[in-house]
Amino acid sequence: MSRLHLRRTRGFTMVELVVVIVILGIVSSMVAVFVTVPVRSYIDTAARGELADIADTATRRIARDVRLALPNSVRVDSTGRYLELLLTKTGGRYLSVNDNTPGNVLAFDTDPAPATPANVFTIVGAAPTGAQAIVPGDFIVVNNLGGGMPPVDAYFCNGKCNRATVSAVNGTNITLAANPFLVSDPATLSIPSPGNRFQVVTTPVTYFCAPDGNGGGTLRRFSGYAIGPNQPVNAGAAPLSNAPVSALLAGRVNECRFIFTELANVQRGLVSISLVLGTATSSSGQIALQQQAQVNNTP
Repeated sequence: MSRLHLRRTRGFTMVELVVVIVILGIVSSMVAVFVTVPVRSYIDTAARGELADIADTATRRIARDVRLALPNSVRVDSTGRYLELLLTKTGGRYLSVNDNTPGNVLAFDTDPAPATPANVFTIVGAAPTGAQAIVPGDFIVVNNLGGGMPPVDAYFCNGKCNRATVSAVNGTNITLAANPFLVSDPATLSIPSPGNRFQVVTTPVTYFCAPDGNGGGTLRRFSGYAIGPNQPVNAGAAPLSNAPVSALLAGRVNECRFIFTELANVQRGLVSISLVLGTATSSSGQIALQQQAQVNNTP
């Protein structure tokens, strides 16, 4: 075999391989510089978008519940971390003695003597249907003036009460487990609604915000627990710790606060919701969102 043929078939030298590797490394570094920044920017933008979506969904859910709150039932603790309300789903008019219409009158006084049975009343007009239908276990509340004073505050039910539990429904006739509106002592009588109106409460709801300042906090919604005179302000104790429903609305909570303002000279209130998600030191930063919801306090 000729010396010329041997030269043509030999491989790369070590020097050539090293040069190629160095060139490839330089090219790869340049490509990485141009590719990494856009990719990182896309990831950060997607993370901020996710945080914004979580914050928006959470604040909208709270605002919706506030708008459906029983008049004069919204209360916020002194820390601004707990918001409680009584959630309504519908309402209507009850038959009164002034209607002169056949049916069962909702009795508030023993003089004159109420019809028998005194725990049944008739809805004026059509009964709510679908998702708003009244079912056993719901609560009928009349003229909730609030203020922590029975018998006109649905949170307080100890003999004097404006909240009754539904035990049966038959068309437009509602049967109550008992009639707490009917009390023989005039000093403890419930106050009828001026418009003969009632609201239907389904459950108490508590929102609890537990920020940690580092984006690891939570925002939770509790419901289905027993209605009580004292606002629950300890998520680790009853009734919140054993509430039938406990839902996580948002994680990565850095800061949040509820503020309830009663507007002067009008039967209105305003709930302000402030929520900050994320960590300031992270590449995705923080998302801050504020929402306000008007409360109708006209019973």
